Amino acid sequence: MTPDVPAAPEAEWFQTPILPGQHVFLEGLNDSHAADLCAGADDETVRLLARGGPGEATPAAWADYIRQLNALPNRINFAVCLRESGVCVGRISYSEIRWADRWTEMGTMLLPAAQGTAVNPEAKLLLLERAFGELGANRVHFKVDSRNARSIRAMHKLGAVQEGTLRQYQVRPDGFARDSVMFSVLRDEWPAVRAGLETRVASLI
Repeated sequence: MTPDVPAAPEAEWFQTPILPGQHVFLEGLNDSHAADLCAGADDETVRLLARGGPGEATPAAWADYIRQLNALPNRINFAVCLRESGVCVGRISYSEIRWADRWTEMGTMLLPAAQGTAVNPEAKLLLLERAFGELGANRVHFKVDSRNARSIRAMHKLGAVQEGTLRQYQVRPDGFARDSVMFSVLRDEWPAVRAGLETRVASLI
């Protein structure tokens, strides 16, 4: 069992402190990360994002996209940056925050070069630890496009519980009504999930 942590004040849930890890650090996503994201992205990077991606493959369009994400209510976004170089290789978000109910939703977008490395498990480890260990969340959930087999496999590898499918739950900018597969981690499940993430981070570069 994870000891109960009192819920942090609502304002704290919407802060974006620097969260340091062994391989990456997280910091508030802003325009300065646009060039790195643009340089490293490909069509697959944004193809299945729930809210779509930038209008074109330019740093200016990525900066506009970042500002749009940061303007969304009940959401905060972190840049995922390599510890050694400072290069931004993706973003990870509390894409919906419900302070009164002590839960948040998480979403991740990583550039191809960062996939299959320690970046993904460590970024999730840092943000899940903040949710359960600092903010006092009872639940963190994830909604995955049902067509995204790679992300669904990643959720099972994480140890999240698959709860079901929300059919035609969200209409993407291209008009497609996507089915979202719901996964979650609860406070009592977090110690086992954390141990698994720590093992994966230690075994990857």
